[in-house]
Amino acid sequence: MNTRMRRAAVAVAATTMAISLAACGSAKESGDKAEKSSEKKGDDLKIGLLLPENQTARYEKFDRPIIEKKISELTGGKAEVVYANAKQDATTQSQQVDTMITNKVDALILGAVDAKAIANSVKKAKAEGIPVVAFDRLAEGPIDAYTSFDNEEVGRAQGTALLEALGDKADGGTIVMMNGAITDPNAALFKKGAKSVLDGKVKYGKEYDTKEWKPENANANMEAAITALGKDKIDGVYSANDGMAGGIITALKAAGLPKLPPVTGQDAELAGVQRIVTGEQFMSVYKSYPAEGVVAAEMAVALAKGETLDSIATSKVDNASQKGIPTVLVPVISLTKDNIKDTVIKDGIYTIDEICTGKYKAACDKIGLK
Repeated sequence: MNTRMRRAAVAVAATTMAISLAACGSAKESGDKAEKSSEKKGDDLKIGLLLPENQTARYEKFDRPIIEKKISELTGGKAEVVYANAKQDATTQSQQVDTMITNKVDALILGAVDAKAIANSVKKAKAEGIPVVAFDRLAEGPIDAYTSFDNEEVGRAQGTALLEALGDKADGGTIVMMNGAITDPNAALFKKGAKSVLDGKVKYGKEYDTKEWKPENANANMEAAITALGKDKIDGVYSANDGMAGGIITALKAAGLPKLPPVTGQDAELAGVQRIVTGEQFMSVYKSYPAEGVVAAEMAVALAKGETLDSIATSKVDNASQKGIPTVLVPVISLTKDNIKDTVIKDGIYTIDEICTGKYKAACDKIGLK
């Protein structure tokens, strides 16, 4: 792990609740149905970590190393983390779960590619006595715990910032709505939160659900919106994340607009932060990946040891098949050029030198990033 990630993980870990690591574990019983047993488990655990894709920088750059580091800390370095990335393929992820079950992992941390399609795999794990922590996306099936961000609040933060950026055009202006993938339940929550702020104020010129969250798909959608509406008729763009914002801004530039309309984002990706510095992108949403990753690790280790989550989970949510799932929702922050220092730099996610490389230095100097 690099120095930046160590700083970020240590900073958040210091503020994260400690959990007790003394309890009973689980083992597969003979017969048709596996049940929890009283066999005691120590720190010699095997935790499966399945992440959904590598298009978005966060999963490989932040989530994986943070989770692996915390699991190691919680188990004195004795636990093994078995890792797989589905690269946005739901079938591949189902096969990866099957492999984890065959390898007899003690718990799974699952960032679902397709929240509905993965339900049968979750059932298989449950049948083998393997607890499942839904990570970042609320998977279907009998999951045991869930941690994510307050996803409706993400949308509200995006919508509120867009209205602020629109100024006089916040009342009756025309925007393009670029939502995330319909296979990701978070995308619907982002949309719901944003529309709770935007409805009745702006006009939706065009709206898209972007396949697989891919920037190139957002770029194509934006080109279609510009053709349909006219480049001078777009007052702002709601983009559900930073990757798509990059594709959107490329399309806007190619259309030759004299001034770019405000564009939202999410994830505080380095490229997104740099676009905020230059003014090409108005905002992003900073989500503390260290906080979310630490909670996922704590949940997985506790469940693998047979512990309750009473000292970790602060709330409960339901999915289509399971009620009262122990849940931790991590707060989010609206990120603009005014609070870059107080968020991603302060938390050790990026350094000023990483953000303010040669082509961005003048813009950084202008907003006081020195």
